[in-house]
Amino acid sequence: MTTILQINSAARSQGANSTLLANELTAKLQQSNPGAQVVVRNLQAEPLPHLDDTILGAFFTPAGQRTPEQNAIAARSEALIAELQAADIVVIAAPLYNFGVSSQLKTYFDFIARAGITFKYGANGAEGLVTGKKVHVVSARGGKYVGTPGDSQTPYLKTFLGFLGMTDVNFIYAEGLNMGPDVANAALAGAREAIAAA
Repeated sequence: MTTILQINSAARSQGANSTLLANELTAKLQQSNPGAQVVVRNLQAEPLPHLDDTILGAFFTPAGQRTPEQNAIAARSEALIAELQAADIVVIAAPLYNFGVSSQLKTYFDFIARAGITFKYGANGAEGLVTGKKVHVVSARGGKYVGTPGDSQTPYLKTFLGFLGMTDVNFIYAEGLNMGPDVANAALAGAREAIAAA
């Protein structure tokens, strides 16, 4: 059975265009994969704490030496990693905030980037351990940034996902959503064409 993991990372709980379009993409992928199981990870509803001394201490302390608090922190990270590893298809709703990803998505990435678990270093450098997945990134933007220096989000996501082993990444953009209704409607229509083709 195919498992689809949808990761919603908008700061808004309602009405975020990235979430709405990701929902449409997930529904389309369900149609293409009858019987697919869908898991939704809502980072706004279930926020993760930012990295600090306590969290880093839990990650870098050997399992047999952790305190109960450290075990709980590591277990939360490892549950997110298991959820990701179990997915065949990953849909990331990633609005562009201040030229990058939301703090919600960055914190999620910090919880799943674990040396020896999702990546490792060897004689040839880093090797990603999260492989065999198709990833779709749905990015909603107020302006138009693709192909400009203002789009630091796309290269960052390609780099991070590739670092963990996810190299088959498809980007779907809805750009210019704050540039007037005609531009916004055209952007949404274009995103929906890309969704239909995914």
